[in-house]
Amino acid sequence: MLDSALTLVTHRGGCHCGRVRFEVEAPAELEVELCNCSICSMTAYLHLIVPRSRFRLLQGEDALRTYTFNTGVARHFFCATCGIKSFYVPRSNPDGISVNARCLDPGTVTSLRVRDFDGRNWEAHAHELAHLTTDGR
Repeated sequence: MLDSALTLVTHRGGCHCGRVRFEVEAPAELEVELCNCSICSMTAYLHLIVPRSRFRLLQGEDALRTYTFNTGVARHFFCATCGIKSFYVPRSNPDGISVNARCLDPGTVTSLRVRDFDGRNWEAHAHELAHLTTDGR
């Protein structure tokens, strides 16, 4: 029997207005990070960080706008219509995608475990997220 934490399911989600839609392969039992940095705190973002190969944008590329700051490595994508940031390229894992778990459609997530991440002190803690874009998870 396979460990349910390693078995991947396809979750679908998107922005509030529905222009941006995506799917992501991740376990049904999600572990996500709640970051206390300024942008994540203001948007109540719950990070589900996955390898880029497990994320597919289904529609809405033309509706996406990009916001960058500080080092410019992180690329925050938001819907130009409703303003929701449902996913982005994180500075900690520029080879991956961070999906906002709050933007996933209901029905495929069986549990959600939230871990605190100290993004206010990002330089000291970024290494804690490096394993999230390896295919071993």
